[in-house]
Amino acid sequence: MALTQLQKNADKKFICPTCKNVLRKSDGDTLKVENGKVNMDSALPRYICDTCGVFYRELLHSGYYDVFDLPAEERQPVKKIISTGDIPPTQLKREADGKCPCPRCGERMDFVEAGPVQIVNGKPDFSNTMDHLNCPNCKSVFRKIAGTDYYQWSEK
Repeated sequence: MALTQLQKNADKKFICPTCKNVLRKSDGDTLKVENGKVNMDSALPRYICDTCGVFYRELLHSGYYDVFDLPAEERQPVKKIISTGDIPPTQLKREADGKCPCPRCGERMDFVEAGPVQIVNGKPDFSNTMDHLNCPNCKSVFRKIAGTDYYQWSEK
């Protein structure tokens, strides 16, 4: 039994010690009877890492967590994020809600309207002076190529 003390990120959420992704919290299920005995562990909350395929359960409110393999039926498929070099310039059309699917991960991107130049740390910041699309899932930004209807991935 290997006990681990889980660390928290800036948002006060637990992160996986192996891959550093945010852990998904799963509240305890109902009590289950297995092999004629009541499984009390099924009622305890778990912190799940879908990337590594493991979950963490706290041991006696000590702040230390025991790691277990996640059963195959509980695993969520990990969405593949396409490399930025493999994304060609793409025409992106906003739907009625002002969002469109991200070419990199498939989640919904937000449209950010152009605004004035802002001063950040005493320097002008031109990053929001043109319309662009921002994906909250994979943190990608797509900016319009000048004079066309195509969008291309941008670093910031």
